Amino acid sequence: MFDIGFTELLVIAVVALVVLGPERLPKAARFAGLWVRRARAQWHSVKDELERELAADELKRNLDAARQTMHETEQSIRAGGDAVKHEFEQVRAEIDEDLSNRKEPPPSDEAPEPPVDEPAAETQAGPDEPETPAEDHPQSDLFGNPEQRR
Repeated sequence: MFDIGFTELLVIAVVALVVLGPERLPKAARFAGLWVRRARAQWHSVKDELERELAADELKRNLDAARQTMHETEQSIRAGGDAVKHEFEQVRAEIDEDLSNRKEPPPSDEAPEPPVDEPAAETQAGPDEPETPAEDHPQSDLFGNPEQRR
């Protein structure tokens, strides 16, 4: 900031001692220190306020850029949706045109008869063959009544 070296400070101190004298020099030094502290505090306050303003400005620019990107994305999505809708309408029109151009066969008065299945051969025992349970199986009945097994 200021290019003041040690020799310049020494010269200023000697001049202050000669001009003010030993009695008023400590009060003047305290007063000068107070002014320097106030100046530094004011400088830091201005610096912090500038940094906050710059951060707020940068945040606004980022927000505007995000809004612009969102708007562009929305426009591209809408354009894509409109293109899909237009294509859908074209396909729908083609299908409607094909259906209207298709000649339908005249409806017949007779309903088609359902196919008749042939009856399956009877596998059950006839009236002259009574069903009898087979008792001489080599495998025993595990789930039956234990008294019947004897």
